[in-house]
Amino acid sequence: MSSMTKDRVVLHCDMNAFFASVELLDYPELEGFPMAVCGDPKNRHGIILAKNDLAKKYGVTTAETLWQAKRKCPSLRCVPPHMEKYQQYSEEINEIYRRFTNLVEPFSIDESWLDVTASQRLFGDGVEIAKRIHETIHKELGLTLSIGVSFNKIFAKLGSEYKKPDATTLITPDNFKDILWPLPIEEMFFVGKVSAEKLRKSGIDTIGALAMAPQKYIQSLLGKQGLFLHDSANGLDDDPVMPYYHNEAHKSIGNSVTFSRDLVGSEDWKTAVVALSDKVSSRLRKTGILAGGMRLEIKDSGFQTISRQRNFPYPVSNANDLASMALSILKKEWTADKPIRLLQLTAIHLTYPVPEEQLTLFPDSDTNREKAEKVGETIDKIRNKYGDRAISFGRTLHNDIGLHEHTDDPKDEDL
Repeated sequence: MSSMTKDRVVLHCDMNAFFASVELLDYPELEGFPMAVCGDPKNRHGIILAKNDLAKKYGVTTAETLWQAKRKCPSLRCVPPHMEKYQQYSEEINEIYRRFTNLVEPFSIDESWLDVTASQRLFGDGVEIAKRIHETIHKELGLTLSIGVSFNKIFAKLGSEYKKPDATTLITPDNFKDILWPLPIEEMFFVGKVSAEKLRKSGIDTIGALAMAPQKYIQSLLGKQGLFLHDSANGLDDDPVMPYYHNEAHKSIGNSVTFSRDLVGSEDWKTAVVALSDKVSSRLRKTGILAGGMRLEIKDSGFQTISRQRNFPYPVSNANDLASMALSILKKEWTADKPIRLLQLTAIHLTYPVPEEQLTLFPDSDTNREKAEKVGETIDKIRNKYGDRAISFGRTLHNDIGLHEHTDDPKDEDL
């Protein structure tokens, strides 16, 4: 492979079958069998979250139901997900990346970009650094990954997708047209299903066709996004890789309220929890991260405080899940006739989103969750345009417990 001919050297590291590979470390007896990680192996409607290569050969796909996967592969072995474990491995993997550069930008729980331009004097060129990363992760963690090496982030990402598993692909200014331009338009990073349909209807079936089409024509089809995609297909991407600390802005996100009167009873609880969950959910979406768990602090009128925390079975950001967990804690830990002076709801065990195809994942109520996320995004847009109080949940309107009139300072805990 030839060395890079542009100044920047960017790697995109993508762990191979991450969830399934981590589980195989604990279930070595499943090695050699088709296996998958799914929401609930006892529930025939559980969702496939990840699968190994053997299951993939049977046609098992991420996000299909367990019963569909079993029809394709009756011998499929299934294990439940363990998000805390995946997050721990993700952190260890990124620590390995940081041995080679401080410019490490996680994109999801199993993907990161690395800018190794300044690291070449110490470790060799981009391909040599990729080789060292492969060896280190396999030796220390027993996992494999695919790495794209290129002169920008988007081409590095396409490189890591180009050949799997356990591979390195070099995309240079000299070869990107030969390697990437023949690929179907759906393979282009940031080209979604709707955009792909529009492009295909216009005769643009490949990344190369996108790159060679008149820029104004692509803009007429897709607007500003079309200009971005056109530039990207031609290798015109100067988006920087952010330093790792930039992605560690918070270890928790929370809000608390000291109420104008004590809360008594489940109806008061619901009103307060809905408001707090709305606040925390909004801020999770703004930071682009998910909560793996929740901590609820309850202070009574005598200033005595208890703190309880629980983990979600899957990472969340929507207000419905946050409120449901908080009410569950209250019902178990507090009696309805005991006054509450203050509540603090905190999202903990923050994590990066899993890849897009795994977002439909854990429980059987995926459709409801997707609707809740879309509602939250719509609320954000309205508030960004008209102000925070432009829209609220009906339960919190005209309350007499002090919501909206005053909310305590946000409880973000910086690292």
